[in-house]
Amino acid sequence: MTPSPSFWPQGTVYGTLLNSRAELLAMAGQASQAPYKAPPRAPVLYIKTANTWSQNGSRIDVPAHVPEVEIGASVAMVIGAPQFGTHGGPATPGVAGFVLVNDLSVPHTSFFRPPVKTKCLDGFLGLGPTCVSPHDAGDPGRFILEVRIDDALRQTVDFSDAVRDASTLLSDVSAFMTLRPGDLLMLGCGAGRPLATAGQRIDIRAADRPAFGVLSNTLAAQLAEAA
Repeated sequence: MTPSPSFWPQGTVYGTLLNSRAELLAMAGQASQAPYKAPPRAPVLYIKTANTWSQNGSRIDVPAHVPEVEIGASVAMVIGAPQFGTHGGPATPGVAGFVLVNDLSVPHTSFFRPPVKTKCLDGFLGLGPTCVSPHDAGDPGRFILEVRIDDALRQTVDFSDAVRDASTLLSDVSAFMTLRPGDLLMLGCGAGRPLATAGQRIDIRAADRPAFGVLSNTLAAQLAEAA
């Protein structure tokens, strides 16, 4: 597969955990255990470092010690103006647009430790072909993603299930930190994320929103791991 033009971040890429109601419900038992003993009240964030970024259409190498990769289909808000203390509302002020992302990770069961070793492997963030303006993207609460592995539909992600919609997430995050132009903030991934292995192709598209295009990446067995 030949890499095609992709949107490319100009700042920090932030992921959001447990922003799907179904995912939060599935984790309810674990969230009630020590050390926290209750579900999170604030957004749970992590960073996808620059080494993880992969162009649309590129090959993503999977280390030999990783038999399966978890697919995290999501949409990221692209920050266009500094955000601090942004108030929630029906709009997403200061957002330049939205882009498809494939937030790959090594399968894991705990959300209580910083997920660097599972989420920040080289190439583990596929970036969509284009940044779609808020006007063309429409209401983020109506985004529906389709995930296909080797052309077979494996997951549908409905963002009407979000714990925090796009504007509320932006407001809650900017309450304690500044988001700068070029940063990306993901809206989160759905529950029941599918698994893929080396040799398989992953396609992510937004249903009824052709402006997003299709984010495609092929997983490949890594030839050699660094010592």
